[in-house]
Amino acid sequence: MKEFTFNEKLKHLFSFPVIVAALGYFVDIYDLLLFGIVRVPSLKDMNLDVDTAGTLILNYQMVGLLLGGILWGVLGDKKGRLSVLFGSILVYSLANIACGFLPQMPFEDKTTVYALLRFIAGIGLAGELGAGITLVSESLPKQLRAIGTSIVAGFGLLGAVVAQLTVELAGDWTIAYFIGGGLGLMLLLLRVSVVESGIYNDIKQNSEIKKGNFFSFFTNWDRFVKYMKCIAIGLPTWFCIGILAMMANQFAPVMGITSITPGKAIMWAYVGISAGDFASGFISHWLHSRKKAILYMMIFTIIGVMLLLFSGKMSENMYYFYCAWLGLGTGYWAMFVTVGSEQFGTNIRSTATTTIPNMVRGLVPVMLIAFDGLKVNSGVIIAAATVGFFAFTLGIYSTVTIEETHNKDLDFNE
Repeated sequence: MKEFTFNEKLKHLFSFPVIVAALGYFVDIYDLLLFGIVRVPSLKDMNLDVDTAGTLILNYQMVGLLLGGILWGVLGDKKGRLSVLFGSILVYSLANIACGFLPQMPFEDKTTVYALLRFIAGIGLAGELGAGITLVSESLPKQLRAIGTSIVAGFGLLGAVVAQLTVELAGDWTIAYFIGGGLGLMLLLLRVSVVESGIYNDIKQNSEIKKGNFFSFFTNWDRFVKYMKCIAIGLPTWFCIGILAMMANQFAPVMGITSITPGKAIMWAYVGISAGDFASGFISHWLHSRKKAILYMMIFTIIGVMLLLFSGKMSENMYYFYCAWLGLGTGYWAMFVTVGSEQFGTNIRSTATTTIPNMVRGLVPVMLIAFDGLKVNSGVIIAAATVGFFAFTLGIYSTVTIEETHNKDLDFNE
C-alpha cells in the first residue's frame, strides 16, 4: 500500500472535490434546518397556526427528502455524481429564495404554498450529502477516505450553527431564506471546476452494467440485509436530534427547567456533531476500523443519554451541555454515510449513499409517533428511554455484524 508524505496527504484532503462537497453540505444543512428555526416567527408573521401548519409543512419537507433521496441517488448512478451536485443545489436554492418572497405572494392559502415550497426544497436537499460523499470516496486514496469524508461532514454541519446565528442577527426570517438561496447559487459557480469521479467514468459508457437500480436492494437477500443494517446504524443520531434536542421543551418541566429553547438545543447538538464528525475520521484512521470508531462513539452517546434522562433536576445550560455531548457522540454521521457508500458497487453506490441517510431522516416521524404514544401513560423520560433503547440496540447490532470496509477497494460493481 502506497505511503503518502504529509504534503501529499494535505493536497488530497484539500482537493477541489473535498472543498466543494464540504461547502455544499454546509449550505445544505443551513437550508435543511432553517425551517425548524424560523418556523414560529414565519408562521406568526403570516397569521398561520404554528402547531398545525408547522407540522404539515415539516412533514411535506420530510416526504420531499425521502423521495429526493431515491431520485438523486438513481440519477447519480445513471448520469454521474456531478449532475446531482448541480441539480440538487439549484432546486433547493431556488425553493429557499421563493420562501423568502412568501409574504408578498398573492395566494390565500399560504400554508399549502409554504408546504409545497418546503417539499421542493426537501427534494433538492436530499441529494447533496450522498453525491458529495460518493464523489469524495471515489476521488480520494482509500487510506484517506475516512478523514476526507469527515472534513466534508464536520465543516458542513456547522451550517446548522450559522443558520441559528443568521436568524438571530438578521432579525427577519425572509432574509435568512434569501441568504441560504444566495449561498447555494454562489456555490454553483465553484462546481464548474470539479471533475467527475474516475471510478464512475470507467463504467459510465458501459451499457451492459445496470446502473442506479433502486429495487436491486430488495431483490437480493444479502444486499437487502446490508442495506437495512446501514440504515439502522444511523438511527441513534436522529433519535438524539429528533427527540432529545428538537423536543427539549417537553423535557424541561420534569427536569425543573422553567424555560428552554429547542433552537438552542439543536444548535449545541450540531456544535457537538460537527466536532464529532471531524474526530470520527481520525479515530477510524487510527483504529484502522470503521466499525470500532462507530461502536465506541455509540457507547459514549448512550452514557450521555442515560445521564440526561436520569440525572433528575438540572439547569437549562446543563441540558444544552448534554445536547453537545450527544452531538459529539453521534458525530459518526459522516462515518455511517461512508460505510454505506463503501458497502455497495459503483453502479448503485450513489443510490445507496443518497438514500440511506434520507431513510434515517424519514424514520424520525415513526420515532416521534412512538414517543408521543408512550409518553401518555409512561411520561416523557420513560418514553424517550424506550425509543432510545430500540434505536441503540438496532444500531449496535448492525455496527457489530456489518462488513468492515476500512481500506476497501471501491472499484467493483454489483
